[in-house]
Amino acid sequence: MGLLDRIGMVVRSNVNAMVTAAEDPEKILEQSIIDMQENMVQLRQAVAQAMAAFKRQEQQYNAAVAQAQEWERRAMLALQKGDENLAREALSRKKTHSDAAASMKPSLDQQAAQVETLKRNLVALESKISEAKTKKEMLKARLQSAKAQENLNKMMGKINTASAAATFERMEERVLMAEARASSTAELVSDNLEAQFAKLEAGSGIDDELMAMKARMLAANSPAGSLPPTDMSRASQGTVVDRELEELRRQLGR
Repeated sequence: MGLLDRIGMVVRSNVNAMVTAAEDPEKILEQSIIDMQENMVQLRQAVAQAMAAFKRQEQQYNAAVAQAQEWERRAMLALQKGDENLAREALSRKKTHSDAAASMKPSLDQQAAQVETLKRNLVALESKISEAKTKKEMLKARLQSAKAQENLNKMMGKINTASAAATFERMEERVLMAEARASSTAELVSDNLEAQFAKLEAGSGIDDELMAMKARMLAANSPAGSLPPTDMSRASQGTVVDRELEELRRQLGR
């Protein structure tokens, strides 16, 4: 293969690629319908012209046949009247018209066949156009559906599902942490309240026990019916008590 042939092939392939890329299926289908309709218009005109020509030739043929029949009638009439020369002339005219009709008959038959063929082609083309319109709408709907699916696929391709899933997991972890902190705070508040009540209950028990001890001490130091202690005994008892308290404070580390 020569250099020019190779260049020509490259140019043709590039042009074909450009044309293929530029083709819009919807526009191509629409243009095809338009072209078919234009062909149908031309075919209708051709059918109309053929039918008109056939009608003219048919009229001429029928006129020639009618003239031949008329001159035959006249020849018969002249012969009946005994005028053979006139009858011979009439038969000559009849032959002229009969020959004209005979010469037109094959062309007329051929033209009639052509008209019928054109009519059938016109009907077939109309059917094809109707079928093409239906198919065009179907292909158009399929094309729109394919484009919509392609756009959806492109949109889905742009979405980073892994990143979105990681974001949701991170947000869920934060929510769980917030819920855990709220639960811990509620437990701490509850434990604090429990501790405070326990402290109150414990303090109340000690105070009650202290009160009871004081009551027992008073009962032991002051039996029923005994005389109240003198000032000396009170002083002596106070000294003993003070020493015991001092010893108790020392043991408690106070």
